[in-house]
Amino acid sequence: MNLIKYVEEKLATTKELPSFKAGDTITVHYKIKEGDKERIQQYQGIVIQRRGEGASASFTVRKVSNGVGVERVFPVHSAFIDKVEVNKEGVVRRARIYYIRNAKGKKARIEEKQYGQTEAGKAAAANAAEKPVAATAE
Repeated sequence: MNLIKYVEEKLATTKELPSFKAGDTITVHYKIKEGDKERIQQYQGIVIQRRGEGASASFTVRKVSNGVGVERVFPVHSAFIDKVEVNKEGVVRRARIYYIRNAKGKKARIEEKQYGQTEAGKAAAANAAEKPVAATAE
């Protein structure tokens, strides 16, 4: 067995994070130490990429703050990550969506993955079920 992998398996502390991929909008609750105080800061943005495996795995999150794009790389197994929430699942066709850096306005939006019926579809189905079908006997 590779010695580096052996050490990683023995010493790495694994955290249970939700499954997410490139294109998903997530909120990372990150612990910040300022002097002797510790607080949790939320960083919400779009996942640009996931890379690596094992103890060296990381993911990059991009957000736009005051009109300036900011990217931050988080190690997956960092002790400073309190939790990760998946806000929206995006529909993208690539594992690394670097093209989002150059996109502006409407082109910078990512389509959200839809599950099941939408609210408008449910309302239309309910209206159709309420209408009685007129039987015609000729």
